[in-house]
Amino acid sequence: MRTCLCSSSIDSRGPPPNCDPMRYLWLSLSKEDLQTEYLQCCQEGKDLSSLKLEFRRVEALDLDDPKNQSAACALLDKTISLKIRSDYPYHEPSDLEGIRAVRPTSRPKLESLKLSEGQLFDKIYGAWLGRVAGCLLGKPVEGWRRPRLWGYLKETGQFPLTSYISVDVADDALKRYDVDTDRCFIENVENMPEDDDTNYTTIGLAIMKKHGRDFTPLDVADFWLHEMPILHTYTAERVAYRNFSLLIQPPTSAVYRNVYREWIGAQIRADFWGYVAVGKPELAAEFAWRDACVSHVKNGIYGEMWAAAMISASFTTDDVLEIIEAGLAQIPEQCRLANEVWETIGWWRDGVTYDEAVERIHSRWDESRAHDWCHTISNARIVVLAFLWGENVFGRTLTRAVQPCFDTDCNGATVGSIMGIIHGARDIPREWVEPFNDALETGISGYNRVKLSDMAKETVNLIHRLADKI
Repeated sequence: MRTCLCSSSIDSRGPPPNCDPMRYLWLSLSKEDLQTEYLQCCQEGKDLSSLKLEFRRVEALDLDDPKNQSAACALLDKTISLKIRSDYPYHEPSDLEGIRAVRPTSRPKLESLKLSEGQLFDKIYGAWLGRVAGCLLGKPVEGWRRPRLWGYLKETGQFPLTSYISVDVADDALKRYDVDTDRCFIENVENMPEDDDTNYTTIGLAIMKKHGRDFTPLDVADFWLHEMPILHTYTAERVAYRNFSLLIQPPTSAVYRNVYREWIGAQIRADFWGYVAVGKPELAAEFAWRDACVSHVKNGIYGEMWAAAMISASFTTDDVLEIIEAGLAQIPEQCRLANEVWETIGWWRDGVTYDEAVERIHSRWDESRAHDWCHTISNARIVVLAFLWGENVFGRTLTRAVQPCFDTDCNGATVGSIMGIIHGARDIPREWVEPFNDALETGISGYNRVKLSDMAKETVNLIHRLADKI
């Protein structure tokens, strides 16, 4: 058994050679960041006409030279205040009251919660196990684009994906696809190693233990600063962390020089809010908003609210379409996320095959571009794809979340939570949970190595503690 060396992001191996360590990835601006900002502004409907020439001028600078960072920062300061075009078809507020005001007027009516104490624990434990299983499935191939992953799986007899990915294959295949066999492939696993997807679930539990149901965005920021090192954060979270350190408070911390403000980082932080607000999707979405607004705006926030509400609803129904709709009921009706989720549902209703749906998502979102690969909406489509074409089968749903690529560990973890709740810990197939032996490592102070069964017990205790106040 080899020691698993992989981490949750490429930058865990340190800065590139000859790079100033203080200009660490996501703490300084690159040409790609400016390209991301341009795309982000276009998608938000901002009128860029006054800044097109300045974008070209600044992109042409050598941003590895610290002297040019100020020009890039000044450009981002200008994009914050750009107006939305008058012909923009979406209505996308970021404040909670504004979001609630433009939700769908018709919302699914869920059945009331009817769980015994044993059933509640089984579902909560299943949620933790499912999240870890889905994350572990996607973790070793995070960052692989489709030609590489599909080529490797097909050449080694693992396509279509049906189980954890193996590196017990011919050496020439490993070499051809540049496979780092020390990453968290199933042969290397004795427990679930640290990952940001599970760090944030743990953070949710710790924040709720400390502050209760009335926690605030400032409490979230304060917890990050005290209990999580900055280099355990990525993209929008790292920018927000930097902003906290500059005394920039939420919600400004989410927009100040943050080109990743609609990336998937908030959506992966949703799960615990859904666990603790059992059967109360609106409350789960509110908890998620308080968390998301420290680092994200608009569809970045909606992704976390949608996921938290879905997780909460899954305690009352195993109908995945109803679960998806319960999530959509908590975000603006006329937003890009809702529009693309409904389009994906339409494909399923029209009888589009899974493979064709994957092709359509890839034609809409270019995985070779970081912004598309890591955006909330592209990955939300993969989550919906897995739920609707997974047919409520635990393993099939997880593998159908990972096989299309994009952010593999994040999408596997999100669908794993809900499949774990639907099936309960007792009915999750053993081959999906035995490899990590009920053990999770995190980068969160006080939770360095924990048992998932203990995390489930703590979660149930919190549910009971909060019950009189909810």
